[in-house]
Amino acid sequence: MTGERGEIVWTPAADVRSTSRIGAFLDWLADTRDLHFDGYAELWRWSVDDLDGFWRACTEWSGVRWHDEPAVALGRRAMPGAEWFPGATLNYAEHALAAVGHRPDDVAIVAHGQTRAPAEITWAHLADGVARCRAGLVRLGVRHGDRVAAFLPNIPETIVAFLAGASLGAVWSSCAPEFGTRSVVDRFAQIEPTVLLAVDGYRYGDKVIDKRADVAAIEATLPTLRHTVRVPYLGAGDGAGPDDWSALLAEPGPLEFDPVPFDHPLYVLYSSGTTGLPKAIVHGHGGITVEHLKTVALHHDLRAGDRFFWFTTTGWMMWNYLVSGLLVGASIVLFDGDPASPDLGTLWRLAADTGVDVFGVSAPFLMACRKGGVVPPPHRLRSIGSTGAPLPPDGFRWVRDAVGADVQTASVSGGTDVCTAFVGAVPLLPVRAGEISCRNLGVAVEAFAPDGSVCPSGVQGELVVTEPMPSMPVAFWGDPTGEKLRHAYFDDYPGVWRHGDWITFTADGACVISGRSDATLNRGGVRLGTSDFYAVVEGLPEVADSLVVHLEGDDPDRDPMGELLLFVALTPGATLDDDLRGAIVRGLRTELSPRHVPDAILAVPAVPRTLSGKKLEVPVKRILGGATAETVASRSSLADPTSLEWYEEYATARTR
Repeated sequence: MTGERGEIVWTPAADVRSTSRIGAFLDWLADTRDLHFDGYAELWRWSVDDLDGFWRACTEWSGVRWHDEPAVALGRRAMPGAEWFPGATLNYAEHALAAVGHRPDDVAIVAHGQTRAPAEITWAHLADGVARCRAGLVRLGVRHGDRVAAFLPNIPETIVAFLAGASLGAVWSSCAPEFGTRSVVDRFAQIEPTVLLAVDGYRYGDKVIDKRADVAAIEATLPTLRHTVRVPYLGAGDGAGPDDWSALLAEPGPLEFDPVPFDHPLYVLYSSGTTGLPKAIVHGHGGITVEHLKTVALHHDLRAGDRFFWFTTTGWMMWNYLVSGLLVGASIVLFDGDPASPDLGTLWRLAADTGVDVFGVSAPFLMACRKGGVVPPPHRLRSIGSTGAPLPPDGFRWVRDAVGADVQTASVSGGTDVCTAFVGAVPLLPVRAGEISCRNLGVAVEAFAPDGSVCPSGVQGELVVTEPMPSMPVAFWGDPTGEKLRHAYFDDYPGVWRHGDWITFTADGACVISGRSDATLNRGGVRLGTSDFYAVVEGLPEVADSLVVHLEGDDPDRDPMGELLLFVALTPGATLDDDLRGAIVRGLRTELSPRHVPDAILAVPAVPRTLSGKKLEVPVKRILGGATAETVASRSSLADPTSLEWYEEYATARTR
């Protein structure tokens, strides 16, 4: 981090200590633990120095409903292999529905979209739906530990099915309907689901997307499936039947919650698949419950009666994060469809019409709104969450100027791997343009130099976590020895989690993330990895090799939604003509996602690879951002030392 820091764009209210939930937590610590902290920095330091004390206090304050209570929060402290809350049992779904007993007629879910009319679901209705769905899953033979897979959008049925499965101790996993069959099968085949829930189609803006053929293809490639439950979302089916959603919920049942161990699998999320098949990341009931209770209450300041929105699909961890608004009794607001249809004001009107308090979107979306001159209508927003990419300083300024100086810009960064944020915002601290305000409570995050030393403030380093977090993965599915998990996070710095982001801290604990060191592609909330592209593109006989790069839209002079470039090396005699371009586009659109059709397809003499055969996506991305080949890769490490020269010449030509 060099030069002047951004100006302060938001300041906490004078009475924040007495009105915020984190202020209430500080008072509770003083009253019950005789712990007194002079500001957030001291509180954070205690939270990572005394992990057992912090997490025991946090779970007691937030009212975790143990069935079997633990004696300690942290048993074994090592990474990997930390043992959290040994002997404890609980159930995530029980916490999500805890508000039912207090205000059954209040709204739990507000659902809007472009496929059907808006709906509001009360807590009582949600609880009844979960109980009925639980009974239906039992009739289908779902038992403790079985996998329930969902090819569903962000609609109430998805939440009902997830909570019903969780109540039984079944393991949930979802993919968004925007995913093509290859992407879905690559994920679900790993976990061998017994039940699939799937929609017949959906509308995206004014486009009608029929997914029945995709569902049939997915069914045909998952031999462990015993049942498919069809949700007639688009109305493209033939009406109600024995395998429809209505039949699943036809019979009432008791609202029960099977207690499970703290690390019992709750759901499986997936990495982007950058270096092969997507990693199937297992998250546990306990880790997600306590981490999300902490984050939504203390960092987002959510409470019962608030309304919480994040634009996401069911294939992104932010969907799981959004659902956890229920843990504190907040109402969650869902949106399914094109956020830019009919214009970029769609989500802002949704926020105003539904009374959203905390509104989450991606950084590229905020930059697109800035570039498009969007003027949000009057609202009651108090916080704008931003994630998915670094938010440039002008994005913070736009929120201040267009949304309101009294609205906090809460830029956060975390990952699917932990299903939460490492760094973010908090009601107690001001926000500066271009900066993430703080390290999150209980997260011992640092910037490391290559030798494993902590970088001083102002010096960029690898984002690492030096102490365990409850929501670190329980395991990777299909990794019984834990070797793949260790390799993914702990090879570079033994005993320390390396995440793959570049981060720079300031002296007061704020930070700037400069980007990821992998090649994840995230467009419109649909996250895919480069290997998904290669499987499709290189399946064409004319393509010998390929490389895809996503340039995030953090430059206001360019498309803030980002630019996707696909480079193809052709087989001898082939040419990149309109027919081949069309075949590539059709393959990517149908097998992966319409949102990931490249903005440009270019023929290249060679795809750069290391001596070990790894493609150089990140170095090429940096070259296209202005770096030289000499600074991004050692020529001696390349299979073809001249292979980056074409990309340098192309980058130079783009800037002319």
